[in-house]
Amino acid sequence: MHCHLHFLFLTLSPTPPIFWQKRNNLTQGRRRLNGRAYRAQREDSIRRTVYVSDIDQHVTEERLAGLFSGCGQVVDCRVCGDPHSVLRFAFVEFADEQGARAALNLGGTMLGFYPVRVLPSKTAILPVNPTFLPRSEDEREMCTRTVYCTNIDIKISQAEVKNFFESICGEVTRLRLLGDHMHSTRIAFVEFAMAESAIVALNCSGMLLGSQPVREAGGR
Repeated sequence: MHCHLHFLFLTLSPTPPIFWQKRNNLTQGRRRLNGRAYRAQREDSIRRTVYVSDIDQHVTEERLAGLFSGCGQVVDCRVCGDPHSVLRFAFVEFADEQGARAALNLGGTMLGFYPVRVLPSKTAILPVNPTFLPRSEDEREMCTRTVYCTNIDIKISQAEVKNFFESICGEVTRLRLLGDHMHSTRIAFVEFAMAESAIVALNCSGMLLGSQPVREAGGR
């Protein structure tokens, strides 16, 4: 009976027992500490990162990293933007702040056909989300057989897109045509039976499908 009453005291008492308060305070303290540590780490990463713009579309991440390697150790380099655009932008992260400061002096350097602009970055480079990457050998193999297409004429049907690629590249096993009538063009994911067909499809970029030249890129 004594044990039963003691249990009621714990559950009905308006003030939580002191050991519960200590545990909650400890948990909240850890969360605050983790939050501060994360923000400090992110701010440190931003100070070590530069934003590079006006990058020639033919410049690779390896070539860009090579340009900045003279400033310090490059730990990450991400080129972003539409691969079909004449100019793109990138984020370059260094091992220390000195590398990032030295990189600012490379603004105006000719890389390809254009002089690049280099500014302090306002954001850190986001890590790649592993959930978007192929998880198995089958998924990796499927990606080699898939192309991503943009600029597809809104008037073109799914059957017409399939016929277009099959007549030039080979058998299409799956096709997803996405978009709505609010936009003048649509996008598609085209999966071929053979990886060789996907390679041929990449060479179709610029060919007319309906009234628009289609654009292709490798699968995800």
